Amino acid sequence: MKPPVSQLPKYNFELPIKHLSWSHNILLIQQVKDIRARYWYMTQCVVNHWSRRYLAETIKLDYYNKHGALANNFDTTLPTVESDDVKSMLKDPYIFDMLTFTDQYNERDIEIGLTKHIEKFLVEMGAGFAFMGRQYHIEVSGDDYYIDMLMYNAFLHRYMVIELKNTEFKPEYIGKLNFYCSAVDDILCREGDNKTIGLLLCRTKDRIKAEYALRDIAKPIGVSDYELGQALPNDLRSSLPTIEEIEAELE
Repeated sequence: MKPPVSQLPKYNFELPIKHLSWSHNILLIQQVKDIRARYWYMTQCVVNHWSRRYLAETIKLDYYNKHGALANNFDTTLPTVESDDVKSMLKDPYIFDMLTFTDQYNERDIEIGLTKHIEKFLVEMGAGFAFMGRQYHIEVSGDDYYIDMLMYNAFLHRYMVIELKNTEFKPEYIGKLNFYCSAVDDILCREGDNKTIGLLLCRTKDRIKAEYALRDIAKPIGVSDYELGQALPNDLRSSLPTIEEIEAELE
């Protein structure tokens, strides 16, 4: 007999309660009242092996609603099942809280920072991703091109081209990403690989502009925001003790 709490005659799904720990279930009951959202978080926990601590953080950041904010053209460029799989894997925004910058920075600084924190970066990207490299070199018609970041997902069996922009979204960014996806399909993909997808990461985006830019693009592309860790303000940093002062106090 199924536990009463898992029986949801109003909905066409059953909560995977038995696949999660007691602490996971208690957290979800206490903090996620919407039953569809709770089901989504449970499924993500099972598929991606989220710890209770990571689950708590995703609830705090409202990952359930943010996943739906991703601007994309997957419904028109991929079969329905593949489109659903890709959309469930990607999110908006991505939280790169392992990176903080106190001075001016550019896309290259973010790339280098993410590769230095590759384990946390892969956790943020989700299950099944392998990092193939940054400034990944490809040659097209005798000319050299460099992809900001290239990844491969073992579950989806497809490459993902990532372009980083330290600006708000601009429609012209899509053309370059579309070009890279085509090149990866022809140069790197082997038998059994699915269509390469593109992910454009911007500081901010206007969703309407992004969807217009994606409307007639043949390659599957998503546009998401990203957030960096908050650096301490200068006035606060100056008021904190230095390492030398702390060591002197301990002595």
